[in-house]
Amino acid sequence: MSYIFIHGLGQSRSSWDKVISILSDRVDCPELPELLGPGGASYQNLYNGLEQFCENAEQPMHLCGISLGAVLVMDYTIRHSARIRSLVLIAPQYHMPRRLLKLQNLLFRLLPEKSFRQTGFGREDLISLTNSMMDLKFESLLSNITCKTLILCGEKDRANKSAARALSKKLSNAEVRMIRKAGHEVNLEAPEDLAEILKNFYQSLEHEISAV
Repeated sequence: MSYIFIHGLGQSRSSWDKVISILSDRVDCPELPELLGPGGASYQNLYNGLEQFCENAEQPMHLCGISLGAVLVMDYTIRHSARIRSLVLIAPQYHMPRRLLKLQNLLFRLLPEKSFRQTGFGREDLISLTNSMMDLKFESLLSNITCKTLILCGEKDRANKSAARALSKKLSNAEVRMIRKAGHEVNLEAPEDLAEILKNFYQSLEHEISAV
């Protein structure tokens, strides 16, 4: 059994540090740039890297992702549901908001290149990656997700709250929770609250297994 956490665009592995320090040290957190294979920055190349990473992980897997990370682990679960014990989606989207992505790219173009150094991506890489996500739609495939799923979103994250609630209604075994006083980057803005929620979620799963 393994626990894999995937960070969001503009974050890094260290974005999970406070959460993991409260949970345990058994969590694997790959860096998104390290998942990219040859062929440039695109969603498909990034997903292929996640596929390869998970091939080497002990199964079954507990997957958790935030923002872009949530999209990636949701996509992986759709394709490999039998390998997944649980799924946590933080600030997820299942039908990419094109207007929001275009606005994000506009902001990327206005920022100096040095602003992107800590992400491991260059400006053009991020723009290319965002462009490659414009047409992603998972709604018709969501029935493939059968594992226990926890959907989280910061109560101040206006861009993703409605999608989080709608997604919870489209999955057969999901619950949704809003995290008080948090915005989009819940793992950075409310790490203690997030860790407590995750700890309780994983403990409840362990109790279910032991009761069988």
